Amino acid sequence: MAATETHGFVVLGTEQQAAWGRRELPPVEKLAGGVWSVPVPIPDNPLRYTLSYLLPGDSGVVIVDPGWNDEDTWAALTTGLATAGYRLGDVLGVVATHVHPDHHGLSLRLREETGAWVAMHPAEAASMPQRMGATTSEIRRTGMTRILRMSGTSEEEISGLLGSFNPRFEPDLVMAEPDVLLEDGALVPLAGRRIRTVWTPGHTPGHICLADEETRTLLTGDHVLPRISPNIGLGPSSDAKPLADFLTSLEKVGAYDDHDALPAHEYRFRGLAARTAELIAHHEERCRELIAVVQALGEPTLWSIAQGLTWSRPWEEIGRMRFAALGETAAHVQHLVDRGDLRWVAPDAEGGAPRVTRP
Repeated sequence: MAATETHGFVVLGTEQQAAWGRRELPPVEKLAGGVWSVPVPIPDNPLRYTLSYLLPGDSGVVIVDPGWNDEDTWAALTTGLATAGYRLGDVLGVVATHVHPDHHGLSLRLREETGAWVAMHPAEAASMPQRMGATTSEIRRTGMTRILRMSGTSEEEISGLLGSFNPRFEPDLVMAEPDVLLEDGALVPLAGRRIRTVWTPGHTPGHICLADEETRTLLTGDHVLPRISPNIGLGPSSDAKPLADFLTSLEKVGAYDDHDALPAHEYRFRGLAARTAELIAHHEERCRELIAVVQALGEPTLWSIAQGLTWSRPWEEIGRMRFAALGETAAHVQHLVDRGDLRWVAPDAEGGAPRVTRP
């Protein structure tokens, strides 16, 4: 099918785009250089699927982002392997662009069934859930409650938000540890191909893209998607600067404008310079909106700021995604504090939540 142009870049995955519009899984597709795109479903999630990629080498295949740990996902992945002419025994390794469960969830099962190595960036390995002792949903909920209270969320809101999480979709937080660490610029250990690691922190501390020097393609993970801006949330580290890191990483990836973008969601496209510039402009506009909200409210809490911002749906309708919205609000506030455009106001002697104001 012919490529189509939108937002200053060209859509290459036109069948993927059409399937997205129909809310269906796109087809398994063979791409340049023998690379295969394999969509695997995410259960009950608006993103619908992860695009896994099969990278063939001289003696087998490497899977990038195998997807959620779910039987339907496993069936789709193994069917995709068979369509591409591979068996499980041909899988040499797994690369996780980052350790979110819709990307890294199946890595452990793949290693157990095939003996494949698992690779990721060192910063991603250091930020895995088990590093924080979060091995059960109860521990996770305790941490979420603490963060919500520090953000100025009412007890009623906290109860409703935590009650909206379905235990079935809170994955086991003990994930596959890496056997291979891929530093920025390192080659994936796959004989017969030159796949170079491009470290792109922001969405997560150790997020990576993968540049195929032969086919001039860039597997972008969640870093750059054609329609969606990935969630950039403030993590548990007090010195984390995820938004600043993300904006720097966008400039880095914009230099790969002569590469086709193979994202982990939605559809393939060409025009990384235009899309990264669009994302940078989006976050600058978001910063201006946030400053205006703070100006109007005086000394609001993070929760009040998040309520006052514009989201893809009204605040009352985004349900459990409020937690992600709160993290993204915190990341933007911290970025603006670091820039000198806002400042934190510490709680008074009676306690309460920190507030934000203009300098």
